[in-house]
Amino acid sequence: MKLLDTLSKAEQEVDVSKKVKIYLCGVTVYDESHIGHARTIIVFDVLRKYLEDNGIEIEFIQNFTDVDDKIINKANSENKTAEEISTKYIENYFTDFDGLNVKRVTNYPKATEHIEDIIEFIEKLIVKDVAYATKNGVYFSVSKFSEYGKLSKKKIDELQSGSRIEIDEQKKDPLDFAVWKLSDMEPTWESPWGNGRPGWHIECSAMSIKYLGENFDIHGGGRDLIFPHHENEIAQSESCTGVQFAKIWMHVGMVTIDGEKMSKSIGNVKSIKHVLENWGPNIIRLFCLSGHYSKPIDYSEELLMRELVKWNQIRLAYYELMQIRDFEPENGPESDKQRQSEEEKETIEIKEVNEIIIKEGENFDSALEQNMNTHLALQAFYNIVSFCLANENKMTEEAAAHILPEMKRMMKVLGLVLPEIDSEKIIEINQLIKLRNEYRSKAKENKNYYKDADNIRDKLNGLNIETSDRVTKTVWMYKENIKQKN
Repeated sequence: MKLLDTLSKAEQEVDVSKKVKIYLCGVTVYDESHIGHARTIIVFDVLRKYLEDNGIEIEFIQNFTDVDDKIINKANSENKTAEEISTKYIENYFTDFDGLNVKRVTNYPKATEHIEDIIEFIEKLIVKDVAYATKNGVYFSVSKFSEYGKLSKKKIDELQSGSRIEIDEQKKDPLDFAVWKLSDMEPTWESPWGNGRPGWHIECSAMSIKYLGENFDIHGGGRDLIFPHHENEIAQSESCTGVQFAKIWMHVGMVTIDGEKMSKSIGNVKSIKHVLENWGPNIIRLFCLSGHYSKPIDYSEELLMRELVKWNQIRLAYYELMQIRDFEPENGPESDKQRQSEEEKETIEIKEVNEIIIKEGENFDSALEQNMNTHLALQAFYNIVSFCLANENKMTEEAAAHILPEMKRMMKVLGLVLPEIDSEKIIEINQLIKLRNEYRSKAKENKNYYKDADNIRDKLNGLNIETSDRVTKTVWMYKENIKQKN
């Protein structure tokens, strides 16, 4: 598998001969997670699921920044402690991302639980003379790291000329960044330099190295983290260890709203809770994976409606295949005389079925292995769905049994989830549908039977089932509560 490395600006091979170690910068827990967070985490979720589907062991770390000025300010404004604020939004985070079908990572370290590790890291930087203490805290000396700017492609001279005057006059250089901030505002921790709390960048360096080692496979996050966060992580980590920090830097493009950047001042931030309530997890995942991960993507009602149409096609193809393979009753809307007999019915050749499965399966894998081209992987998946719908009247039990495993594999990797099916409920549903269609057939001669058919439909609604009347049969699907509002 190859991924585009932001540092080298070239695709780099992921070493899958051993456990793959991934660190993803998580959220700062002072507010609800939004669609931008969702996109980044969903992309990495698919990466992880694809590797695991290929038998590759993954160690995946994603942190929580649970000490930060934003958290403290929120706590003060609500007359709460910083811990109460962070705890609330960490709980909400898991509710949101469990709802988005995101598999939980190996470990979710919190900055506040690793203060000792952070202090030890800073002490090493001071010993190596790349960090220094002032009356306001400890700073990393950017000038001591000659490769500063290599990730973001920014030059130190240009950064210095464009920098603002800093409040701390004791800083040796305006570009120097805090690794420890002295403060008497809670929460604070004791340190050799005085009570305070860690800087933002040092948290991820300390925690990633603690759990994954000094040199691990993939470090990721949104493109907005390239500078200064990831640039500073590289500088302090490689200054401390003397070795390359991460082998591959993977960054996910931003989400805009109707062409504009998400902003609280504009009021266009879409929380995950909001999009889940209005669109559900599968449509949100399809949207987040619809473009190349490294490029921006625009969130709009029109685009979400397109994904809704595609998702309904997926649902229809999936349920129809399932019912053909295992549970298809004689439930067609036409009378027996009007139906084709099994001998007369044109059926699809298994050879043709296998050819489409092999072709699109290879296209799906190739797309993901070549820099996580999820939009091309989705196209391969849609091609199978379209094939199934185009050949619905030719589909046999054998053909459905061949297609379903590959369709399920792709859905598993993409994180698309349909409800598990209880066999007793299936029997009940099929019996109701058969009875409904008998009433509908009789209603052609006696309209009073329409009422009986409507009563059956109401019973199906009570079981959360919707029906789609096809040419020779009725396909049923579980309903999804999608409000279809942006």
